[in-house]
Amino acid sequence: MKGFIVYQTYKIVNNLAYVYLYGRLENGKSFLTINLYRPYFYIKESDLPTAVKLEKFDYEKTNLKDFNENKMVKIILNIPKQVSELRELFKGVGIDCYESDIRFPMRFLIDHKIKGSLDIEGSFDVEDTVDRVYKEPTLKPVEFKPELKVLSLDIETSSDGKKLYSLALYSKNYSKVLLISKNSYKNILTFKDELSLLNAFIQEIKILDPDIITGWNVLNFDIKYLNEKFKKHKIEFLISKDNSNPRFRFSDNFFKASTVDIPGRQVLDALDLLKISFIKFSDYKLSTVASIVLGKSKLIEEHNKHLEIDRLFKEAQEKLAEYNLKDAELVYQIIEKTGILDLTIKRSLITGMELDKVSASIASLDSLYLREAKEKNLVCPSSKFGERIERIKGGYVRDSIPGIYDFVLNLDFKSLYPTLMMTFNIDPASFVENPKDNKNLIKSPNDAYFKNQEGILPIILKRIFKEREIATKNKDQSTRQALKILLVSFFGVLASPNCRFYNLKIANAITHFARFIIQLTAKKIEEKGLKVIYQDTDSAFVLSDKKTLEEAEKQGEELKDYITNFFKDYIKKEYNRDSCLEFDYEKCFIKFFMPKLRHTEAGAKKRYAGLIKEDGKEKLEFTGLEFVRGDWTGLAKTFQEKLLWLIFHNENPEKFIIDFVKDLEKGKFDDLLVYRKSIRKELEGYTATTPPHVKAARKLKTLESTKIEYILTEDGPEPLQNIKHKIDYRHYINKQIKPIADSVLFFFNKSFEEILKGSKQRSITDF
Repeated sequence: MKGFIVYQTYKIVNNLAYVYLYGRLENGKSFLTINLYRPYFYIKESDLPTAVKLEKFDYEKTNLKDFNENKMVKIILNIPKQVSELRELFKGVGIDCYESDIRFPMRFLIDHKIKGSLDIEGSFDVEDTVDRVYKEPTLKPVEFKPELKVLSLDIETSSDGKKLYSLALYSKNYSKVLLISKNSYKNILTFKDELSLLNAFIQEIKILDPDIITGWNVLNFDIKYLNEKFKKHKIEFLISKDNSNPRFRFSDNFFKASTVDIPGRQVLDALDLLKISFIKFSDYKLSTVASIVLGKSKLIEEHNKHLEIDRLFKEAQEKLAEYNLKDAELVYQIIEKTGILDLTIKRSLITGMELDKVSASIASLDSLYLREAKEKNLVCPSSKFGERIERIKGGYVRDSIPGIYDFVLNLDFKSLYPTLMMTFNIDPASFVENPKDNKNLIKSPNDAYFKNQEGILPIILKRIFKEREIATKNKDQSTRQALKILLVSFFGVLASPNCRFYNLKIANAITHFARFIIQLTAKKIEEKGLKVIYQDTDSAFVLSDKKTLEEAEKQGEELKDYITNFFKDYIKKEYNRDSCLEFDYEKCFIKFFMPKLRHTEAGAKKRYAGLIKEDGKEKLEFTGLEFVRGDWTGLAKTFQEKLLWLIFHNENPEKFIIDFVKDLEKGKFDDLLVYRKSIRKELEGYTATTPPHVKAARKLKTLESTKIEYILTEDGPEPLQNIKHKIDYRHYINKQIKPIADSVLFFFNKSFEEILKGSKQRSITDF
């Protein structure tokens, strides 16, 4: 029977360790597998004589080796706790321990080649909280995508937080509202007090048996609040599958993540799922996301929400229940519409990580690398958790040549860092620390050496690329996105001191090769008589010498093939390796704007805009400019977009600038003046300087989010919830409009102030 693992843990029974895997079967039933397993780790065979004098333990010699060809001995124990105890004992006498930090259930899954899904063979029993309990079944890896039971939870409380009003539950073909009320209502379960409602909630959880509990900020608010209520009423919060109380670790501020451990289930906050899926919004309020994703709104808007909820509880309880259920339903529908749970499941299936840990990049690489190393009879080092002594060398960013151009070609290397790792076999197991000679070794520009063979990391990367191609062909967007996220994370992981494979020389080999490749690319392009006006890590912006879009695009395709073929020949000749590098033609900007740095003549980096043609229509694209930056207002974005549209179409912008400022002063853009910026630490921590958003935050009675929305008034920054003074329009003109205008007008020897003073209008050719 195929199944998917929702939750993994272990239990100690009679001084023996058993791995417990909870999940959902292909027939919709819940399952638990229980398997006896012994924890272990490795030491070098040369250290065994010293080790056996320190403590009694079982061991066996193996045919495994570490990355330096040392033979390994497997140290076998009874319970996981003994691993850490023996590791510390060995550490005291200088014995290196290998793979001694792998979590016990993960060790079991790696050894059985199981990731997120598995095939279960064996007899089973039925228990109250689990449909099928398999004891000592045979487990095998299998491909299987599950349909999990998801429950969206939302509660409503009094404005002072003292009273629980109602609790809404929403799932597929299921919706219920539990309400504290003396009255009876159709389709609403009513209770006389909190105690009876809480007991009913536990029963609903047991009946529905969800794999995943979700909501909007569900852990830090809803579940945290319910936990306090269970404590107050002295009843156990029994919503786990082993009838134990959940284990909470709540944080009192926004800057430390809260955690919960509910055996058999996962709490996956929809808000967090959006963020780890890299789906961005101007803010992450439920009302904002529901409006954008679903085109729906909450029944009560954010402004004075708590007071309105108090009123409804007193005067219109059915309306309150409707609002409560609607919020739970919106969260469920957002998850469905965005596919964020499907993406999370796919990431789990690919990496073998638990659903609540798929965003853990270091652990994801660990899971994949350890599995592949095992296939090659290699043992990996334990994590050191050291500190970064020095920073890694960054990617190459070439100084730009500021200007407004016609027909700029944008080309880049597809997945440059991963393809470099594959091309030059950049891999921890292939790294040679101090080579005696360079025979059959690859030397990087930073003098790091790697064996000229097929390393573990390149094997993993090539498999991911192949799977991504299949996903693209099959139009499987969730798989494609999951693989893309994984690919992007690998370089950062190798550069982290918390990674077991951390080595600054290895990480720098990647960036040094990248710098070498991109600089050589510019040289080869310029040898063809073309001008490279900017380069950034993996991309090149080339000024075409053609006069039409069609001719320029053809030139872009020719450059793509020329550079790709050049590196195939070059790398084969210089390194005796097959190149995995692929230079890709992205687009041609019909018009392109590259600003200069303010107050200097130097060109800006990572900041540009251009006009492109897509599906027969013209559109603007922005990178790094105010239009796409979250800390600039909607006013700045609107102004910049309209200004560049005029410039790119050779139209005089003077009248537009003058009229825009006048309309601003008349209040026509008041809805675009909101600044949005996040606080990064406790408000008391801002002592050296006090930024505007912190000043605004300190004027709030309670801080409900890290994202502060404020407006600049004549009395300074004021939070959007509490505007008391007139808007400071002069601030917006000088700080939001003027810098954007001057960045463009500079190229026409004009300034924002000259235009506002009423200088004679000119044609665009006079600019």
